Amino acid sequence: MRTFLHGSYPAHLQDFAPLVLRVVVGVIFALHGYQKLEMGVPGVTGFLAGLGFPMPAVFAVLLIAAELVGGILLILGLFTYWNTRILGIVAVVALLTVHISKGFFVSAGGYEFILLILAATISLMITGPGKWSLDKMMQK
Repeated sequence: MRTFLHGSYPAHLQDFAPLVLRVVVGVIFALHGYQKLEMGVPGVTGFLAGLGFPMPAVFAVLLIAAELVGGILLILGLFTYWNTRILGIVAVVALLTVHISKGFFVSAGGYEFILLILAATISLMITGPGKWSLDKMMQK
């Protein structure tokens, strides 16, 4: 049996890795979407307009929906193939428009955190939702 000290785990425990990553990243996206929902569409529109987005009202609604609904779907492991691509785009846009100019460290508003979220999203994009997901249940 593989042991904790050797850094490897039984195969049946490896099924939990995508579940843990999916739920944590999903919660983060969902809470960010909820935060924007509480700001209201006008508040998010103003934020996006300040960044120079075209059609900021349209993108405000899309951003709130992508983060809130996308986060919830990620937690459930539902439509993971498409959802991770949409959330990956959200993360890349946030990285390039908000965080990259502020340096690395999150304490200064930098890209440290969003880069980690993007990496986690890409990991889920590649590996899929894992065994413990609604996507897998629907395949059966």
